[in-house]
Amino acid sequence: MRPYILEETNWKEVKGSSYDLAILPWGATEAHNYHLPYGTDNIESSTLTNEAARIAYEKGAKVIVLPTIPFGVNTGQMDIPLTMNINPSTQFIILKDILQNLANSGIKKLLISNGHGGNNFKPIIRELGTHFPDMFIGFSNWFQSFDRDSFFEEAGDHADEMETSLMMYIAPKLVFIDDAGDGKSKKFRSDALNENWVWAERKWTSISEDTGVGNPKLSTKEKGEKFYNHVTNKLSELFIDLANADLNDMYE
Repeated sequence: MRPYILEETNWKEVKGSSYDLAILPWGATEAHNYHLPYGTDNIESSTLTNEAARIAYEKGAKVIVLPTIPFGVNTGQMDIPLTMNINPSTQFIILKDILQNLANSGIKKLLISNGHGGNNFKPIIRELGTHFPDMFIGFSNWFQSFDRDSFFEEAGDHADEMETSLMMYIAPKLVFIDDAGDGKSKKFRSDALNENWVWAERKWTSISEDTGVGNPKLSTKEKGEKFYNHVTNKLSELFIDLANADLNDMYE
């Protein structure tokens, strides 16, 4: 039993414990090229979050990891069979209920550990803050926590060298690299839409034949292990900082 993982712990342990920070892994269920499973985002987020929580817990942080939410916003992929989309309005309702449960348990801090690019929690958290003004609500995107060039050679953002290498390390039996497509993708014709200051949703089957964005062929287990260690250590530092933070003294 890992006492910092709610799914694994029991009432005896919980009854005698107090928690400063709840962490909610959030993924998605969607196609990841031909070589990675539909649950890639869930596997990655759960594994990285759990390991980071272990490090934080062993350093004295009072953290508890909630069960992973396996469905994300996939509105641009609705024509791909078995894409499991939930809308942002649904995410708001789920989070509102979770926050009420945490408040009932005396936990005033929630961090969403997000592993899916289609999930955008900013407007949701802004609104939730009006319902729970005395609570800390935040989210992290672990896939944005690193300098890509320090770990990987190929650009991409879906079933790419990064995700494939990570999965080779944490779930190798679910990776079928020989089946992988090349991950070639199209960009918008408008230059502005390809820049950071303008955004529009991509129609996934119009930009990629294999659902991948980024060539996974240079992926290795060794790259995945190096990346895993970097991300879990960085996440653990965040968990420790938030667990120890004084909600009445958050700024300097």
